[in-house]
Amino acid sequence: MLASSGTVVALMQTITVPMLPLFPEITGSAPADVSWVVTATLLSGAVATPLLGRAGDMYGKRRVLLWSLVLVALGSVLCALTTALPLLIAGRTLQGVGMAATPLGISILRDVLPPERVAGGVAVMSATIGIGAAVGLPVAAVVIEYADWRAMFWVCAVASVAILVAVRLLVPESTVTTPGKFDYLGGVGLTAILVFLLLAVTKSADWGLGSPVVLGLGAATLVLVPVWVWHELRRPDPLVDLRVAVRPPVLLANIAALVIGFAFYANSLSTAQLVQEPTSTGYGLGLSVMAGGLCMLPGGVSMALLAPVSARLTNRRGPKMTVALGALVMALGYAVRYSASHVLWSIILGATVVAVGTALAYSALPVLIMGAIPVTETAAATGLNTLMRMVGQAGSSAMCAAALSHLVINGAASFDAYLLIFLVSGAAAVCALPLALIVPRPRAADKPTDKPADLLPARSVAA
Repeated sequence: MLASSGTVVALMQTITVPMLPLFPEITGSAPADVSWVVTATLLSGAVATPLLGRAGDMYGKRRVLLWSLVLVALGSVLCALTTALPLLIAGRTLQGVGMAATPLGISILRDVLPPERVAGGVAVMSATIGIGAAVGLPVAAVVIEYADWRAMFWVCAVASVAILVAVRLLVPESTVTTPGKFDYLGGVGLTAILVFLLLAVTKSADWGLGSPVVLGLGAATLVLVPVWVWHELRRPDPLVDLRVAVRPPVLLANIAALVIGFAFYANSLSTAQLVQEPTSTGYGLGLSVMAGGLCMLPGGVSMALLAPVSARLTNRRGPKMTVALGALVMALGYAVRYSASHVLWSIILGATVVAVGTALAYSALPVLIMGAIPVTETAAATGLNTLMRMVGQAGSSAMCAAALSHLVINGAASFDAYLLIFLVSGAAAVCALPLALIVPRPRAADKPTDKPADLLPARSVAA
């Protein structure tokens, strides 16, 4: 049930990508303005993930998860009912809040499952991020082909409500909570930093890397970061425990999550667009939107099937070896993509191999983090790890947009643009390999000192 919630909210990242060409006519807006339908979800998800993760640790993880699903359902209904761009962006912003479902679900699993089953549960929950993103494109493409565009949002609304009810009835509330006051000032500071940073990254291709707006956002980020760090280090109950975050096992795992997120997202962004390029380019296959989306489906299915395999590998060899293997498989997938992206079968093969590597890496990253954090900080720490993946995805989106818009021939992206994307993304996957391998075992001072969850003195939390 928790995995279902993660899959549904992950769908929100990609379901609008096939719809973007339709939105200028639907909303009567310029294409550049319509891109905010995607950007808004990314921004709200990045902000909500660490904030709601911390709130879940303090006030009850299931409670916060239920409220996030409520917002997803409301956002989906709003998107289905409107053709006004501001309201559509508002709805997409509410949908993005649901991205906190994955770290909240992972922390619930750690609290309620026996230790020997945690890796398996976390593997399935983590894989939902990639599964949802991978199947979002083909699902949305099929809906657009055979139904009204609003149907996609109605499907999301119904699914969100159904999962909300099921979680309320079937998922127990964890009694592991962290006492203290919520760091509202730290939340405002982190929100500002993430919004400024991600806007500068995601909009740099549209606004220009050297534009005053992008430079101003970058400068504001650089000013705010040390102030926010100073504030967090002085708080007895900070929003983000930076002393834990800089421990080598946690820090290296988060950096690995960033580069793996970068490598993963380029696979999703480039595949459908590559096969839809017109045949006049000399490399494009001229496929339809639906066919382009379906090229991602084998990868999504592979990710779902590999979750239990990844869990067994993690239990036997440890999470660092699983992450390293995932990074290696992703790099091999991009080698296939770089050398053999001229025919449909090889494009699908390369994209699927990258998806397989993503499944392995994503499933083990939270386990790698949990080995070095207290159980009372699971949601916040896994939320930060998820945030790092999202920052990597934002960087990947900017890189892909820059490559496809600047390397053009006769008005269309050149094949060199795609080769550059595959090369850079493969290099990112290669970087993740040593990062995972050098993650040290937590020192005695770094290891969680908590008692088992059922022995922790904690207040009962009602949903």
